[in-house]
Amino acid sequence: MGWFSRRRPAADGTPTKLDREATPDDLAALEAFVRSRRGVEFYLEPETTATDTTVMAIAHDGEWIRRRTGSPRVAAKIAQRHAVPLYEAARTGYPERMRAWNRAHPERRLR
Repeated sequence: MGWFSRRRPAADGTPTKLDREATPDDLAALEAFVRSRRGVEFYLEPETTATDTTVMAIAHDGEWIRRRTGSPRVAAKIAQRHAVPLYEAARTGYPERMRAWNRAHPERRLR
């Protein structure tokens, strides 16, 4: 009957928009953010039914980006390569400096 399987794969096997996995561009964006800012920390966000595993990279001033990584292992490798601390967002929450940055940059919410 399929009561609990609302989202079905496409007949041709192509993934739906919600099933997008991490791409090399996602990983490159995280690495570029780390190289171009100081005091960056990674906050790991677990996979959900809507998105793959993501990392929120937050700089010293609160500026941030969120990108898919595909798995916690990939996020850990990037963090280790760049000597960036990696926290589990579900355990630690996000730093106040990120919320302050969001308040100071309301134009960012319009995207």
